[in-house]
Amino acid sequence: MPDTYATHAQGLTAPLMVGFPILASDTADLPWTTRQIRVTGAAGDIAVIWSSGAQTTEPVQAGETLDWRITRVLATGTTATGIRGYA
Repeated sequence: MPDTYATHAQGLTAPLMVGFPILASDTADLPWTTRQIRVTGAAGDIAVIWSSGAQTTEPVQAGETLDWRITRVLATGTTATGIRGYA
């Protein structure tokens, strides 16, 4: 069966194109700016750099899905586990 989403342009209204595990790093950006993240492990805090460049630490719950546009999850300050990104 052909990939029916292959011809869609990427953007905020397009279908999600890729899911990936997020590995927290104080120096490396994510491979894609996320449109959504999901916490599949334990609740805690996530220290992030937003697509705007702002940096914050946010509390999250296990199983939570968040419509966040982030470019990095920082290792310092992140205690939540099992974080997945979707772009």
